[in-house]
Amino acid sequence: QVELVESGGGLVQNGGSLRLSCAASGNIFKPNTMGWYRQAPGKQRALVAAITSGGNTNYGDSVKGRFTISRDNAKNTVYLQMNSLKPEDTGVYYCNIKFVWGRYSDYWGQGTQVTVSS
Repeated sequence: QVELVESGGGLVQNGGSLRLSCAASGNIFKPNTMGWYRQAPGKQRALVAAITSGGNTNYGDSVKGRFTISRDNAKNTVYLQMNSLKPEDTGVYYCNIKFVWGRYSDYWGQGTQVTVSS
């Protein structure tokens, strides 16, 4: 079993910055991919950014150039630095980890609210 604990959400003004953190614990295997997904009101959950244990990154088109994902493999922790935030970035941000160890495993955090006011 794997547990993901997110922190760092909150309320910020248009153009502001926030940093999200997600610490994973439990039976974690490498290679793995950790990522952040956003669910806005009335919309489906969508990829914001992801990073493999080897350091390869992938970003959603709407956040490229504004958000940066990074990770500390020793701590099994992933970070999301969000700059130049816009009201459309508002939503619940969920941390995710994926890996294959005998079978495909996919775990989610409880989510953290990010609200960008205009």
